Amino acid sequence: MIIAVDGPAASGKGTIAKALGRHYGLPVLDTGLLYRAVGLSVLKAGRDPDIAADALASCDFDDAVLADPALRTEAVGSLASRVSVHQSVRDALVQRQRDFATQPGGAILDGRDIGTVIAPDADAKIFVTASVKVRAERRYQDALSHGGTPDMASLVADIQARDTRDMSRDHAPLKQAEGADLLDTSDLTIEAAVQRAIALVDAQLEGRAYRPVR
Repeated sequence: MIIAVDGPAASGKGTIAKALGRHYGLPVLDTGLLYRAVGLSVLKAGRDPDIAADALASCDFDDAVLADPALRTEAVGSLASRVSVHQSVRDALVQRQRDFATQPGGAILDGRDIGTVIAPDADAKIFVTASVKVRAERRYQDALSHGGTPDMASLVADIQARDTRDMSRDHAPLKQAEGADLLDTSDLTIEAAVQRAIALVDAQLEGRAYRPVR
């Protein structure tokens, strides 16, 4: 069973994907970490994330880097969005994602092009979103919890810029996949969003006459 969870930054897709993983007993891959790893590698090597050749040269990273706390920073998140516009980078990371998706028993992947490119035949697809204001507030609170001193205006501007890059790029743009259910988490608690996601997935699986083992 493959479940695709797509959506923009800070929409809640990562939290929902992890909850679905616990519910259905499936491994979860945050595919955004792969692009963040490329972005971090670009930064450490002093390369230019906007140059395709430089970004591609940073794709050959060791999986151990996926545990680096630096991947979760806003700066690296912005770099990830910039390197992801390059088709060569996306091509280099596609097989890693598909291998994870097709492992025995299935998997859950969250990202921006799972239901459209990586696993278009996924058993269930959800597109998670939220308003820019709500997503910026989530980033603000997260930064505060980690001892940061965030600027709300900068967070809003960054999210809007990332949305524009992700939705307007030529290759695998961010969009709701065919057959994906829309889940707007703007006015939902985490618990409510998770329960809604489970209900949507269950309904899709029933429509495919599929019964997951829990």
